[in-house]
Amino acid sequence: MASAVTVGEMAIPLPTALRALGNGVFGLGLDVSPIQQGVILDYRLSRALFAALAGSALAVSGAILQALLRNPLAEPYLLGISAGASTGAVTVMVLGLGAAALGVSGGAFVGALLALATVALLSMGAGGSSERVILAGVAASQLFNAATAVVVTTFASAEQARGVMFWLLGSLGGVRWPDVWIAGPVLLVGCAVSLLHARVLDAFAFGEDAAAALGVSVTRVRIVLFVITAAMTATVVAIVGSIGFVGLLIPHAVRFVVGPRHARLLPVAAVAGAVFLILADILSRVLVPQQVLPIGVVTALFGAPAFALLLARARRPA
Repeated sequence: MASAVTVGEMAIPLPTALRALGNGVFGLGLDVSPIQQGVILDYRLSRALFAALAGSALAVSGAILQALLRNPLAEPYLLGISAGASTGAVTVMVLGLGAAALGVSGGAFVGALLALATVALLSMGAGGSSERVILAGVAASQLFNAATAVVVTTFASAEQARGVMFWLLGSLGGVRWPDVWIAGPVLLVGCAVSLLHARVLDAFAFGEDAAAALGVSVTRVRIVLFVITAAMTATVVAIVGSIGFVGLLIPHAVRFVVGPRHARLLPVAAVAGAVFLILADILSRVLVPQQVLPIGVVTALFGAPAFALLLARARRPA
């Protein structure tokens, strides 16, 4: 977090950043230039806090979906939740449909729920097996990505199209305090509800029949946790766009350290996801001089090789 508020186009020493934080939080009145004070409090701190919240939410969502579906490839983006949220948000931004009643965040949530409903309908005929759910998620993701492309190419102006395409790659550049106050409670409550279901998720490791035999209300738990992951993913997508690999990479990496028990896995994944996305945000500002890369590009550049290493380690004989 300290690096996140000191690194950028304007390098700010850590003592200066700490004084600025002291002024903003406790009103200490320490000697800090107004420009540095504004950069720290109005721009970098809100960005770093949202990066931490988003990283935690995506990592926890990935761990939940992998447990519910008993599939190591399950994550919000693979199941089409992100694609649906993107379609809903872009529809509001470009066409203005439901803008007054929903806003971009509401449109993203509706899109995420539509994607979940699509996955449920496509997988229903096969009894909802995890393999069919994954395949249905891939199909739904392609469907909603195509719908987004149609909206952008057909109805968006050139300026809107550039903005939407950059946003779809993920960008924390526009995050400000109102975004943190709106999204923070959703992400924190979602992570808290997920942690309360940690023991229940352990039961799903043995299958739905075994979970039901242990007294778990399988249908209720699946609906609650699917809606929670949809809400958290939609909230992140609505504000910063699609950020891949967090929900896939972090749960796998954390399992190597703490094991599969969700009482330990979920909180550690939340912390690891926060740290990973903060580091990715820092790298997005320093990798190319005088230019900020989309954070989704950075997570893919570093997440793909890291995931390949995890796979190689998993295949290595004991």
